Amino acid sequence: MSLSKLGHRAGPFPFLAVLARDRLSRRGPLLGQLSVALATMLMIFEPCAAAAQAWPSRPITMVVPFGAGGSLDIPARRLAAELSMKLGQQVVVENRPGANGNIGSAYVAKSFPDGYTLMFSPPGPLATNRFMYKNMPFDADQAFAPIILLAKSPMVMAANPKLPVRNLRELIAYANAHPGKLTVGTPGIGSQVHLTMELLQKISGSQVTYVPYRGAAGSSADAIAGQIDLSLNFTPAVIGTIRDGSLRGLAVTTLQRSKQLPDLPTVSESGFPGFEAVASYSFVAPAGTPAQIIATLNKLTNEYIESDIGQQQLESADMQATGGSPQDLQQFIAGEVAKWGPIIKAAGIAM
Repeated sequence: MSLSKLGHRAGPFPFLAVLARDRLSRRGPLLGQLSVALATMLMIFEPCAAAAQAWPSRPITMVVPFGAGGSLDIPARRLAAELSMKLGQQVVVENRPGANGNIGSAYVAKSFPDGYTLMFSPPGPLATNRFMYKNMPFDADQAFAPIILLAKSPMVMAANPKLPVRNLRELIAYANAHPGKLTVGTPGIGSQVHLTMELLQKISGSQVTYVPYRGAAGSSADAIAGQIDLSLNFTPAVIGTIRDGSLRGLAVTTLQRSKQLPDLPTVSESGFPGFEAVASYSFVAPAGTPAQIIATLNKLTNEYIESDIGQQQLESADMQATGGSPQDLQQFIAGEVAKWGPIIKAAGIAM
């Protein structure tokens, strides 16, 4: 590239190209080459900085690596609507399901880190899939930049009323007295329900039998009918049946009690201190996304969590608001990796 062209393309610092040309003519070829290298680096990096400052100048895509209408999709769309208003650009939710979230996550991992492709993720792609899939299409620790942990959701353990247990302690005692006879519905191998029951079996010494379902709704219906003993599901799916007595609630899996079912104790309160197994909702970007963009998205999401509309929307779905910094999310993911890795390996869960 000629220095005259370099001067034209040096963005907001054309004088540096002029300086390089001057040094080349007066100080010899070595200094001239160094000056050209400096100006070339400015050409490369300055447009990126300028782009970050102008962001967003066009619509943003928020990838949800699961299907539309599910428990992950709904809060993603609510957050996207809030961000659209605050940023002055449309944040469009794009569903890319498959392979327990790996397909959509791989797309985001390979996207250019300019702040125009983001992801709203459950635990699988960020923490647990690495232990179950032999050929992961990305390294979650290296592929994503954390933005914020939006919230956590409890799962509710609910039993058929004819099962002779009224709380989790009695359930564990029953399971230990009848090894392998307690039947539990699970929506799939490696699902959060499956992993939660594996963790509970490990710390309680109990043994259950899994009954596979294609979705969580089927297990709740069969628990009501008495086809299985126990269902583990998210609050919105079972709150009505627990309140009308069709199912008996035993415990919730978060450290805090559910605001929708406040009379149900937590697993931690029921003899297993510190137990927590939750659905989590993480907001991330491709690694290398400018820190200024990450900071803006973190700030706006925290504001949404603290707003009246944000609190109302989260509480209506029994989601426990979290918020915090990108570093808080990074620490949470590391904790999930440390917790679930040994459980998955011990259970021999593999895809």
